[in-house]
Amino acid sequence: MRLILFFDLPVEKSSQQKEYRKFVKNIKKIGFYMLQKSVYIKMSIDMQAIESTINKVKGFVPKEGDISILTITEKQFANIEFILGNNSTDVINGDERIIEL
Repeated sequence: MRLILFFDLPVEKSSQQKEYRKFVKNIKKIGFYMLQKSVYIKMSIDMQAIESTINKVKGFVPKEGDISILTITEKQFANIEFILGNNSTDVINGDERIIEL
């Protein structure tokens, strides 16, 4: 399963920029990687791990802005169609349980 985190945070003031940088640093620390500028993804093994991750994110949300999290299966994630640009990640994209390299 995957968590897709979407956010839109204000960055007009220097204090807001600091909060933005702190939020991005914290989500990266717990395993999210960037798909697009304000869209980050994390793999999870089960619903318990997903709930734990969501609670961690809730622990460091900034005072302002919008943050949403969507949970999808590996099969749904594998069906993402990149219309422009590339999926530039080192994470293997597939719904198989075992992948031999």
